[in-house]
Amino acid sequence: MMPMSILGSAIGAILLLVLPASAFSAIVPVLIVFGLLMVAFGPRIQAWSREHHHEAGMAPRWQFPALLGGILVAGIYGGYFGAAQGVILMGLLSTLATGDLQRLNGIKNVLGTCVNIVAALVFLVVARDHIDWWVVLFITIGAIIGGFLGASIGRRLPPPVLRAVILVVGVVGIVKLVWFS
Repeated sequence: MMPMSILGSAIGAILLLVLPASAFSAIVPVLIVFGLLMVAFGPRIQAWSREHHHEAGMAPRWQFPALLGGILVAGIYGGYFGAAQGVILMGLLSTLATGDLQRLNGIKNVLGTCVNIVAALVFLVVARDHIDWWVVLFITIGAIIGGFLGASIGRRLPPPVLRAVILVVGVVGIVKLVWFS
């Protein structure tokens, strides 16, 4: 999954530099809603998939390629915009990957970190003169603190509570993007 995140992030960062700002503004809320739906209904979809398509404990053939394609798209989105990328990744992982929600949350954190690092490197190499270093400093501090707190809290929350927190954060993100941008 990591190579798909890295490739997607590089593509997204380059798109940010070459496309007008309005290019993704219509699709961002739709992607977040899609991620929220996957988080909300992921367990039911996984159960249905296991019941109807799994043979001898194997996932359907389409599931892993769909996950990789989704990770690539989430990486593009993250490299371009980034907000609520975690919700989209959790939706993909909770629908198409196996494991408990805490483990999937850890995978999401690693993939999201890769996307952010690659996008930052692209911007550093290609658009260094457009970087506001004070903003970088404050975002870095917030990301580090949020990452440690989020990981610590996320591991302790029961899956239904973690799922509810993810849904609330996603809805707040949509409200912010649609009505307060």
